[in-house]
Amino acid sequence: MLNFIARRIASIAIVMAVVGVTVFLMLRLVPGDPIAILAGDNATQDQIDAIRKNLGLDDALPLQFFRWASAVLKGDFGISIFSGVPVLQLIGERLEPTVSLTLITLFVSVPIAVAAGITAASKAGSLVDRTLMALSVLGFSAPGFVIGYVLIYFFAITFKWLPVQGYAHLADGVWPWLQRLILPAITLGFAYVALIARITRTAMLDVLAEDYIRTAKAKGVAPASMLLRHGLKNAGVPIITIVGIGISVLIGGAIVTETVFNIPGVGRLVVDAIQKRDYPVIQGITLLLSAAYVLINLLIDLTYTIIDPRVRY
Repeated sequence: MLNFIARRIASIAIVMAVVGVTVFLMLRLVPGDPIAILAGDNATQDQIDAIRKNLGLDDALPLQFFRWASAVLKGDFGISIFSGVPVLQLIGERLEPTVSLTLITLFVSVPIAVAAGITAASKAGSLVDRTLMALSVLGFSAPGFVIGYVLIYFFAITFKWLPVQGYAHLADGVWPWLQRLILPAITLGFAYVALIARITRTAMLDVLAEDYIRTAKAKGVAPASMLLRHGLKNAGVPIITIVGIGISVLIGGAIVTETVFNIPGVGRLVVDAIQKRDYPVIQGITLLLSAAYVLINLLIDLTYTIIDPRVRY
């Protein structure tokens, strides 16, 4: 087990190094000059050059990268070019809305998706199966912003059951906090539920075709016990895999969802930073999101070893 964990941690270090280099280079190679935006339309070239020199952006790219990477290894992600606020402080101020939205979506979507996949597999070929799979195709195909605006139109504007946009901190009360996250969570969870439901159905169909399932049926094992105890447990690895992979769906979808519902989270911060070419903010957020993603996948891999010990070797 220790060797398995050591190998995974080593691979994480390599992935993070590649992500850091890629993000650093891509930001500087794409069109757009943050210094020109910062200086304003009336700035002279001398003023622009002075600001660039003051920020160290006139140095050679290898020197800029070495300086930035050295600071990151010390826990310093730099300072925003435009606000002058440390990147970690900016992210910390926006973290609660994003974490709240992601966790609610995760804890609600996974049980619903797994239940839908099991139901579809147990009734393969029936109207229930075809309906659930058709809904999953719709959920995975429809753009998140379209789903969001449809939900806003019906539940916020037409019926006035829920707020249109915005975010209430948990400290302001559980219901106001939850009330403003219901529609965003449904929007964000649509594609996630669809993805997990389809993989769950496929994995369960493979397991239900095994000989030990037929033996369980012959022995008169209750259908619910057969599906959950014998079927779901042995189909667990691919389901857990897609749950981990689907985290990227949540991370990417959170950016769109926060924009649609005007939630002041990390996703909105990314959009604003990209529009302004705020290098330190974009680099810091990308690294932290990548680190969160690979760490979640490490936890998923460790879960494999509990479900199937053969994975360790």
